[in-house]
Amino acid sequence: MLNRFRSDDDRRARRLARIARWDQPLSGLASRLRAWTNMVFVDHGVFRLAYLNLHRVSERMWRSAQPAPHQLGRLAREGVRTIINLRGGREHGAWPLQKEACERHGLTLTEFVVRSRDAPDRETILAARDLFARVDYPVLVHCKSGADRAGFFAALFLVLHENRPVREAMRQLHPRFGHFRFAKTGILDAFFERYLQEGEPRGLTFLDWVERVYDPEALRAEFKPSFWSDIIVDRIIRRE
Repeated sequence: MLNRFRSDDDRRARRLARIARWDQPLSGLASRLRAWTNMVFVDHGVFRLAYLNLHRVSERMWRSAQPAPHQLGRLAREGVRTIINLRGGREHGAWPLQKEACERHGLTLTEFVVRSRDAPDRETILAARDLFARVDYPVLVHCKSGADRAGFFAALFLVLHENRPVREAMRQLHPRFGHFRFAKTGILDAFFERYLQEGEPRGLTFLDWVERVYDPEALRAEFKPSFWSDIIVDRIIRRE
């Protein structure tokens, strides 16, 4: 037990050290090169340079993986006004590069932290509704890979802001985006399915169900990912 606490403390200390390193403005060529190196090799940005997993959700929203500075410039030229970063943490070189690029291209950068491996909490859903009402569109929403958190957030946008049916919105959580429902991230699918089981048959709107019926603890206790989840998604693909 003591070793586990020490391990948790060590991980927390390393995370805080990464934040301290990258949550500051870039100054000079050397610091910018270090940030690029971290983004490309440590944060797996080399794959995103080849394929950004960029898709249109609606006329007002796009979704993608973590964009590089030149990709943000292209999106700005195509009319995007706001970038919503779902990752949080500010632990990689991509963060100061993104801040700098957004300032250079006149993009508004907003952080909205979403978890991909836990039952969504009620506060997150309601905060997303409020965010959708005030951001400047068109918007690009992204996480690390553009598969799980971006899909979940895009689905929320369609349900909460564009009044689309939940079944239609759930298409944003699909293998063609790199989302795997057999993994721990499948709890995002289970969340929407719980509404279809508990809320829709009773004539409740999605928000009514979230506010009056939804039980995150019950969903968390009942959801069981596949045995291969940790191996494929967390250890091989190394999703956040």
